[in-house]
Amino acid sequence: MDDDLRPNKAEKEFLTLSYNRFYDIFDEVMNDAFWEKSRPHRFSKIKDGFAVYAELLNYEPIKWAIDHLRSSRPPMEAVIGGELFQVIRNIVFHFPFFDSWDEVWVSKTIINWNRCGQTIDRFLKKHAGKDSVKYRFWEPDKKKMTYVSIDFPKQYKEDEKIYLSEILSEKEGVKFSFVLMRQIIDTQVEQ
Repeated sequence: MDDDLRPNKAEKEFLTLSYNRFYDIFDEVMNDAFWEKSRPHRFSKIKDGFAVYAELLNYEPIKWAIDHLRSSRPPMEAVIGGELFQVIRNIVFHFPFFDSWDEVWVSKTIINWNRCGQTIDRFLKKHAGKDSVKYRFWEPDKKKMTYVSIDFPKQYKEDEKIYLSEILSEKEGVKFSFVLMRQIIDTQVEQ
């Protein structure tokens, strides 16, 4: 019976490490001093945050939280909190050629250099040309609302570069991403 309970011993160990790391990066990213650091430093931390979150997406109860978003939140929130964040993680790790957020680009040719139809390819085929998605989030320490737009590429063609920064801005976009990621993973934290 105890084997069916969540989280099991292995999950607890993984979740403890993951949550601690994510929360540390979250606190750093949300601090104004972070945005004054070098672009490569920021990029390294941002990549780590997306990587930890992407690993947490493998935990079944977090998948349930994403599924719940599909029926309880605005239509694209589950896509953003699940698929898009996974795609961003895949882009920055499968194409480790860049030192900063604004430098990162992909193209259909590069994405499919080895095999077509993988996660990034499927996502861009499905969402290229779709309307922007607008969000806002409250920054309590600044007592201000921050607005962000997620802009899908207008088209997805062979040799056309798609810059990550054109989809999601570094500062506001990344901060929004971390806020949404935290909201999603916090669904599994006992209060």
